[in-house]
Amino acid sequence: MRTRNLLTRRELLQLGAALGLAPALAGAAGPDTAMRTRPVPASGEPLPVVGLGTYEVFDVGGSPAEIAARLAIVEQLVERGGSVIDTSPMYDRSERVIGEVLERGGLRDGTFLATKVWTDGAAAGEAQMAKSADLMNADVIDLMQVHNLRDTATHMATIADWQSAGRIRYNGITHYRADALDDMEAAMRRFDPQFIQINYSLGEREADERLLPLAADTGTAVLINRPYVTGRLFRAVRGRSLPDWAGEFAASWGQFFLKYILGHPAVTCVIPATSDPQHMADNLGAGFGPLPDAATRRRMEALVDDL
Repeated sequence: MRTRNLLTRRELLQLGAALGLAPALAGAAGPDTAMRTRPVPASGEPLPVVGLGTYEVFDVGGSPAEIAARLAIVEQLVERGGSVIDTSPMYDRSERVIGEVLERGGLRDGTFLATKVWTDGAAAGEAQMAKSADLMNADVIDLMQVHNLRDTATHMATIADWQSAGRIRYNGITHYRADALDDMEAAMRRFDPQFIQINYSLGEREADERLLPLAADTGTAVLINRPYVTGRLFRAVRGRSLPDWAGEFAASWGQFFLKYILGHPAVTCVIPATSDPQHMADNLGAGFGPLPDAATRRRMEALVDDL
């Protein structure tokens, strides 16, 4: 797929506001409609389909201004009906910042905390998971994932023990690269995780081939990272208007990209990362209103492939 250096997402949103397209930030279905949810197959628990990733954007020093800015992001997530916040010890200070934000805002009960274990050995893994819980002020972590399949067998055994003790609710495995999907498939078949987290988007569709069908067949919840391919999709549509036919389900390019992902029935929740309130509002808008059907998703693929 060809890409160019094009408008940033901020520029696209500012342009839309200048042209009177402010409703894009509220979502196609309007602000009073409940966010779409999908059930976690292992339990039936409804999970809102748009969450928040924290890679890089929550790795800040923790000044009052930095905490206040991220508190505003999480408040917006919860107020619009979202709940999933995904992080990792690999993200440096993010877990600590999340803990401070949730405590300051009194928001823990409204959130679904997902973090990861990313080390070698049982003792190191248990110590890291305990530190994550402490940093986030979380007596119970909603989802503990083995990050990038690192020492998976060891950590899945520990996570199972913590689940039995009521310290973790769900288990999972993650990766962020298409060339790891074969390893993810093997791990799914071996460990039968309750969640997987993978990369999938209009720019990275490899998971369509086997992994998403496998998740549907095995009843595995799916979190999606890299929904914008680190901004590549926004650069690809610089200078282009959203096509008229897309206006039936999306009010911005951001919602176009996210709703493509959510249009796949195996996807449970997408977790775009941001620390920008305007971007957060636009992301959350993808959780409302209609989703593209299979034929429309093929049309979306063709549009992006031709850029």
